[in-house]
Amino acid sequence: MSDNILELRHIGKRFGGVQALDDVSMTIRAGEIHCLAGENGSGKSTIIKVISGIYTPDSGEISIGGETVAKLDPIKAVNHGIQVIYQDFSLFGNLTVAENLAMNTFVMQGRKRMDWRAARALAQRALDRLGVSMDLDAEVGSLPTANKQIVAIARAVVADARLIIMDEPTTALTRHEVDALFAIVRDLQAQGIAVLFVSHKMREMLEISERLTVFRNGRKVAEGAMADFDEAAITRAMTGAEIATDHYHFTDRGAEPVLEVRGLSVPAAVDGVDLTLKPGEIVGISGLIGSGRTELARALFGMEREMRGEMRLGGAPVRPRSVQEAIALGIAYVPEDRLTEGLFLGQSIKRNMVVSILDRLKKGLFLDRAAMDAETARMFSAMQIAAPDAELPVGNLSGGNAQRVMLGRWLLTGARVLILNGPTVGVDVGSKATIHAIIRDLAVREASRC
Repeated sequence: MSDNILELRHIGKRFGGVQALDDVSMTIRAGEIHCLAGENGSGKSTIIKVISGIYTPDSGEISIGGETVAKLDPIKAVNHGIQVIYQDFSLFGNLTVAENLAMNTFVMQGRKRMDWRAARALAQRALDRLGVSMDLDAEVGSLPTANKQIVAIARAVVADARLIIMDEPTTALTRHEVDALFAIVRDLQAQGIAVLFVSHKMREMLEISERLTVFRNGRKVAEGAMADFDEAAITRAMTGAEIATDHYHFTDRGAEPVLEVRGLSVPAAVDGVDLTLKPGEIVGISGLIGSGRTELARALFGMEREMRGEMRLGGAPVRPRSVQEAIALGIAYVPEDRLTEGLFLGQSIKRNMVVSILDRLKKGLFLDRAAMDAETARMFSAMQIAAPDAELPVGNLSGGNAQRVMLGRWLLTGARVLILNGPTVGVDVGSKATIHAIIRDLAVREASRC
């Protein structure tokens, strides 16, 4: 048997007029931790779906364990030991840990009834292999993100995985949880299981991976031992350019604060926070998941009815009790989870952009479509949004472009205070640099008015 778990040779895949994968060759060895990097739209998701049998390549060959596999489909991929853990984990939230871990095995065995004792035993063995302890009777939907991920990994182990693909596995994890995940990944490696680690996070790539493959525009542009790369080299390979690391230097010109908060509290989340924000100033608020940073942001945006404390905007006391009141006061909020809290995924980019200013766009009983087009075009330019048509569904955009739509939406309101909750979560290095540059430019322009 070959030491290579997976070999892709000259893989090509086209969707309409878009060449998603162009002559891609790639090898993953047994027991290897291999990182796959690339910007959004580089072809990472497409190659994962080719490996897992969801997409059939237009050209090229796939070899698993030294055997060339024709017409790979999802069932064949699983039978060959390939498991994918997507960002949503694809678990049954209303079932217990034991039921989630036993479900696929029992279905494959053709069982007609649930054997609870066998399910618990199977689940316990899987968790023991990972060296973790968990309540087998806990509903998965009630678990924290890190534990859901462990259940997903354990399910792959139950299925005798030889290659586990982890798609952005650390997006919602704290540093402590990342360390625990990496310990599990290294334990999988010790058991001879290969891991393909797909991530945007440079430091984590360098920390966990032995080899690296980089995609750009559907092509493999770099590959080699991780020891041969640093953050700058990975960035150059991903973007094809040097990404400057600029810092924002705020100069206090003595202007009155635009926002003042004294003793802000939210029950069970935030206790007695004081905060001052001056025009053109960028204030960072950091904390682990559950530390209260999101509740603080929501309170400032009128989303926490039980907020206590004093809040002043431009020197005047305010207390927004709703999102509508906050917007009217000139406060804007970009949530951390743009997919569930920020965007109307089935609606067009244009509609998502102008939804915050519909009252301003009214022309009698209808909306002024010329004004809608003008405002959208202005924000496309200002936010550097890469999309061929503003009428496309916003759900089709990459994470970086979708986040810029969110920023543009709130800038159209002329907000005096812009609250950004994790503004670069789930975006690639190039988009992150662009978003940071936009934020710096906004602050510079605001500071220059004072």
